[in-house]
Amino acid sequence: MNLTIRKEANRDVKAIRQVVAAAFENHPQSNQTEHLLVERLREAGALTISLVAEVEGHVVGHIAFSPVTIAGRECQWYGLGPVSVLPEFQMEGIGTQLIKAGMSKLRELQAVGCVLLGEPEYYGRFGFAVRDGLSLPGVPPEYFLALPFAQDEIQGTVAYHEAFEICT
Repeated sequence: MNLTIRKEANRDVKAIRQVVAAAFENHPQSNQTEHLLVERLREAGALTISLVAEVEGHVVGHIAFSPVTIAGRECQWYGLGPVSVLPEFQMEGIGTQLIKAGMSKLRELQAVGCVLLGEPEYYGRFGFAVRDGLSLPGVPPEYFLALPFAQDEIQGTVAYHEAFEICT
């Protein structure tokens, strides 16, 4: 498989919507609004990193990163999500490649860290873990994971961009 990961382009918007919707269509923890979330982040200028995965010129995956606040302050931390791969391309390492590329881009931006809501077993491979002192209200704490890029002692309640509230 010839996989290319690159920044989102204007021509990708429709394909991204289709990929994200398809990826979450049958997901048991989804309310099937993730595609709307990506669009609202883009419209708000809060889609800090948006990468697509292409196979033979077709978008088959997408990952989004947006800024978060901690204890009410902007602090160069970002939220990963959603990460999406078309069902027929899942389990082929595309999500892994998107995450690695996205994390690399975050480091280029001199981000201090990244948070996400997800499966500890899967995201633990990338260094994400429950971090004492960081919390996200309304979610089971064992699924709220963080990865600091430096010795960062920040603590507090994390808040995602308001687009997440519209889509929950």
